[in-house]
Amino acid sequence: MRAPDDVVLTPTQWLPPTVVKAVDAQAEGLVTPDEASAMGYERLPVSAADAAPQLAGRAGRSALARAGVEPAAVRTVLHAWTYYQGHDFWSPAHYVAREVGAVRAVPIGIQQMCNGGAAGLDAALARLVAEPDHGPVLVTTGDRFAAPGFDRWGSDYGVWYGDSGTAAVLARGGAGSEHALVLRAQVTEAAPDLEVVHRDLDRFQEVPHAAYPTVNVRRTKKAFLTGTGREPFVARLRETTSRVVAAALESARLAPDDPALRAVLLPRLGGATARDIYGPAVAEITPAPAVDLGADTGHLGAGDLLSNLTALGGPGPWALRPGEHAVVLSAGAGFTWSGVVVGRP
Repeated sequence: MRAPDDVVLTPTQWLPPTVVKAVDAQAEGLVTPDEASAMGYERLPVSAADAAPQLAGRAGRSALARAGVEPAAVRTVLHAWTYYQGHDFWSPAHYVAREVGAVRAVPIGIQQMCNGGAAGLDAALARLVAEPDHGPVLVTTGDRFAAPGFDRWGSDYGVWYGDSGTAAVLARGGAGSEHALVLRAQVTEAAPDLEVVHRDLDRFQEVPHAAYPTVNVRRTKKAFLTGTGREPFVARLRETTSRVVAAALESARLAPDDPALRAVLLPRLGGATARDIYGPAVAEITPAPAVDLGADTGHLGAGDLLSNLTALGGPGPWALRPGEHAVVLSAGAGFTWSGVVVGRP
């Protein structure tokens, strides 16, 4: 979908101040030297106390302040997550809306795994296109990968999980703040037949963690790859990523070799994944550099996309300059891929 020219996006994030370094995890035997080398990440933010929706609330308040938007003016709050939100039978989206002061908004929860931030942007954009006078939309994500239910170092193959809250305010009209970006286009593609990659084939369970006390994605991925083989799966991931990058650029009316295209930011899934899947997929379409900004965060669940957008909004070395554009990729179990094109006016 190509966005109207006046859709402005103001992103931000909130990372817990506590970090755990990869060298310490290796010293404690939580990861092997080979795993640390393949990952190439240095540290993970870890929430010592705040639950995932609380992290999202912190980020949401920051995004509203950055955008100069009064909380009561927000019409819709879209909250996405990947893992447990702190209560068993409850609406975290409504909690986030209350926490940020969006008391007149309609809160909506989005559970599209690690593509949840992109799903939130997509829903926000659709709302703003359908109702141009709708008013600001707040998109948030919140994830906390706490033990014992989740092993942030070992529950998955080649992915380390950090805790975060991320957010973005979307609105039509106006120049926005100094951190605002113009949303040019978003393209999403899904492959529902791949949902089995993350599903335990034994049987459906009645309650969470009934089969295993800790999430074990390695088990489900190993079962899937044993049947299909790694190379056909990797090839499909590359092909789909390439299509999404190409379609996003076409929708934004940007040539793949446009010198204004500064970078393609990747999901924060580690050095080996960037080398084997995302880097080659991007190179098939554009000479723009494929960049992984996950060294200090790890994978943020549903928050990768908005965290990457925060880097583009600045301040920092990846802040876009006037006239520059970037593609931000997102992917999640299911599988779903999104490509978001943003620019600096």
